[in-house]
Amino acid sequence: MDKILQSTGRGHSVTVTNDGATILKSLHIDNAAAKVLVDISKVQDDEVGDGTTSVVVLAGELLREAEKLVAAKIHPMTIISGYRMAAECARDALLNKVVDNKADSEKFKSDLMKIAMTTLSSKILSQDKEHFAQLAVDAVMRLQGSTNLESIQIIKKPGGSLKDSFLDEGFILDKKIGLGQPKRIENAKILVANTAMDTDKVKIYGARVRVDSMSKVAEIEGAEKEKMREKVKKIIGHGINCFVNRQLIYNFPEELFADAGILAIEHADFDGIERLALVTGGEIASTFDNPESVKLGQCDLIEEIMIGEDKLIHFSGVALGQACTIVLRGASHHVLDEAERSLHDALCVLSQTVNDSRVLLGGGWPEMIMAKEVDVLAKKTPGKKSHAIEAFSRALLAIPTIIADNAGLDSAELVAQLRAEHHKEGCTAGIDVISGTVGDMAERGISEAFKVKQAVLLSATEAAEMILRVDEIITCAPRQRENRM
Repeated sequence: MDKILQSTGRGHSVTVTNDGATILKSLHIDNAAAKVLVDISKVQDDEVGDGTTSVVVLAGELLREAEKLVAAKIHPMTIISGYRMAAECARDALLNKVVDNKADSEKFKSDLMKIAMTTLSSKILSQDKEHFAQLAVDAVMRLQGSTNLESIQIIKKPGGSLKDSFLDEGFILDKKIGLGQPKRIENAKILVANTAMDTDKVKIYGARVRVDSMSKVAEIEGAEKEKMREKVKKIIGHGINCFVNRQLIYNFPEELFADAGILAIEHADFDGIERLALVTGGEIASTFDNPESVKLGQCDLIEEIMIGEDKLIHFSGVALGQACTIVLRGASHHVLDEAERSLHDALCVLSQTVNDSRVLLGGGWPEMIMAKEVDVLAKKTPGKKSHAIEAFSRALLAIPTIIADNAGLDSAELVAQLRAEHHKEGCTAGIDVISGTVGDMAERGISEAFKVKQAVLLSATEAAEMILRVDEIITCAPRQRENRM
């Protein structure tokens, strides 16, 4: 289920989400140990993009089990030692079961589609997951192995339905073309700049200019105009036919650009011009005295397009062939924000999977595999550590239990059935929440990236260890202010 986050600040902004990292980031938490769990969720989100809720749930379960062991007079260091052995065993169990189809491009693409659909299943995009999984896979395949998602731009436009979202090969800038300027430019040479193109005022705070007649004011204005005309001449001297500026462009310079047949775009937001410079192969310039030192961007065609009611500028045939834009349509800004978060998770997971192409089945299958192997290790291990290893196995079973509970199913019954299934050799059973039974995950096409599972396992274990090592919380006195009088 989703949560509504209501800000207590001015404006009372509302966010609707079920993304673990977004929820935890927004919470006001006083407890010092809880902040460690919020941190691992953030790191998981930055590192692999998905599994933010799983990592907190697993760390929480490990701490709950550790509390019982501490109550039974087992020392925290013994518990940590047992947890370390169990985590190593669980990781080895996963490594033995991974599938890698990197060599077969068709199978690999099918794996990516399955991973994307599994990632989107719990999100707002679950109804159209095939459509969005295809968008995400196409966008990531264009990156050719890079994990830099900068060249995938996401534009949100209210209106239409989520199904109307599409992938555009090229770059779209959310700006309009000014009056009297060319609406279409082929073989564009683009100068991306961050410079003041408003009339050059005397920009010194508190400066005053005193004159004794109106003709002097006209002279100052004439000098300002001349200065601006010189600046525009220098810019036109670069041999460009498109000028994109981060700051305002006043009417006078805009007129000069229009006379020269140059398309001038003002007030492109900073993200916009950084990304535009990246995808067109240019650099952001702020001085124009040496045209040879300025690197211009290039693209095949610039034209104005319409999405819904809005006009935007479309750059196609950009120098960085990996660049693309995903245009999201939806009923409201809240829906679009959540759709963007969901799609960003899928893009992160897919870009990581393209690099580390090992894949596992999903639906609680990896946790059962790990729990089974950890149980075997617990039986072989002498001493008190075996209790900690057993506790680790119980904590792993929390994930399939929660999957079943969230789907409104009888978790005790299903997890017991699943455990029995997993005692058969080569079992691929997991929880099928659609039919409400134990199903074959390979048949259902439910897959997860190995990198996500490994990050969840190791981060949760390390966070639980860190909190277990603590025996006291000390509140420090505030730092004394230095008396600077």
